[in-house]
Amino acid sequence: MILGLHQSSQAFSCYFQSLGIGFRPRSPGIFQIQMMRQRSRPPRGLFITLEGIEGCGKSTQARLLGEYLRSQGHVTVETREPGGTPLAEKVRSVLLDRADEPVAAETEAFLVFAARRQHVAQVIEPALARGAIVLCDRFSDSTLAYQGYARGLDVPLLERLNRLATHAVTPHLTLLFDLPVATGLARRRSATELNRLDGESLRFHRKVRSGFLDLAKRHPTRMKVVPARASKETVARAVARIVAPMLHRVHRADSHTAAPHAATSRAAQVHHALR
Repeated sequence: MILGLHQSSQAFSCYFQSLGIGFRPRSPGIFQIQMMRQRSRPPRGLFITLEGIEGCGKSTQARLLGEYLRSQGHVTVETREPGGTPLAEKVRSVLLDRADEPVAAETEAFLVFAARRQHVAQVIEPALARGAIVLCDRFSDSTLAYQGYARGLDVPLLERLNRLATHAVTPHLTLLFDLPVATGLARRRSATELNRLDGESLRFHRKVRSGFLDLAKRHPTRMKVVPARASKETVARAVARIVAPMLHRVHRADSHTAAPHAATSRAAQVHHALR
C-alpha cells in the first residue's frame, strides 16, 4: 500500500512539474503543492489592476487610464475579470446570471479560478511578455474580498488556489477605488443592467469593502487606495499621479523593443471579447 502511494506521488509530481508547479509529498497520502520559481526572464510589461466595490467607478477609470497611457505612447491591453477571453466570458455569464438557482460560495470560487487561468494564459502573460501595459478591471483581490471576506471562505486557501490559477503572476500595482457602500450601490442600481451581485445585502457589500481595505493594509506597496467620491476627472488625475512614476518600467510604442502591430492586434481581440 505504501509503495502504491509512493508511486502515485511520483506520478503526480511529474504531472505538476510539467505544468511548472512543484509537488512534494509531506507523508504517505498527504501532499503539498508549491509553486516553482519561474525560470523564464521576468516580463517586460507592466500589470495594473483596478479594484473596488460595486459602483466605485473603476471601469470608467480603467478606460480613462488607458487613454492617458496611449497618449504617452504606451501600448495597452485593457481587459477584465471574470472574462477577458471568449471562454472566460462564458464563465462570467454563468457567474453573474440572475437565475433562481442559488450558487454556493465554493462554486463561485472555482469558476473564477477556471476563468482566471484561461485569462492569464491567453491574454495577460503574452501581453506582459511583449512589453505592453495590462489594465485589468478586477483580479485576485476581488476573489479574496468577495469569496473570502464576504462569503466566508478561507482566505489563505484562496490565496494558494490563486497562485495555481495565475502561475504566480502578480500585479505590479493595484488601484483600489474606495467610497461608502451606500454611494456605490446607489450608482450601480441606477444602471440599466444589473447582475446577481447587485442583489446582495448591504451587509455583504460592507464586508467586501472591509476586505479590500484590509488587503490594502496588508499590501501597502502594491495596493494604493484612491478616494472615489470626487468627479471622474479628479479621480483620473489622482490615478495618473500614482501611475506615472512606474512608467519607466516599460518601453513606449515607438521603442525598437516594442511590437506595436502585434500588441494593437491583441488589444483589439481583448476588446472584442468584452463587447
